[in-house]
Amino acid sequence: MTTRKPRIGEVDGIDYFFVSREEFEERIKNNGFLEYAEFVGEYYGTPIDYIETQLDKGKEVIVEIEVQGALQVREKSPDAVFIFIVPPSKKSLIDRLKVRGTEEDAKIQERIEKAKREFGLAYKYDYIVVNDEVNNAADRIYAIIRAEHAKTERSIHRYYKLMEEEKDV
Repeated sequence: MTTRKPRIGEVDGIDYFFVSREEFEERIKNNGFLEYAEFVGEYYGTPIDYIETQLDKGKEVIVEIEVQGALQVREKSPDAVFIFIVPPSKKSLIDRLKVRGTEEDAKIQERIEKAKREFGLAYKYDYIVVNDEVNNAADRIYAIIRAEHAKTERSIHRYYKLMEEEKDV
């Protein structure tokens, strides 16, 4: 959820839930976010009711959030998996922001400075993925998800239950 205006091609309810600052602040007062932060003058947050609905449906939830929000989630959900995604270089970050064409140079510089500060907290994440090419980065993220599913601490309880339920031959 965000208070910023949609970019060209973004759809409310798909890319973000676009809301007013007042509505966002009301949700903050009512503990309606798993995490939230103010970033370059706009609020961004993850509505807790949306996450709970998806989890109740048995879906896995991937949340794209900045560092401040990730640290909030780490406190609330220590078993969550955290992946820090980085550009291959500072120059590629600048180029990507400029090509997007949605922000003035001052905002781009603000984002770059924030990225530098955030990278200083990358050690608090479980993994780092370089977003050099979308398909390569996606493959790395899928590999992490598959590996996390196979972790003993995440899966052993299910197998204990299976062993108890199945009858001996």
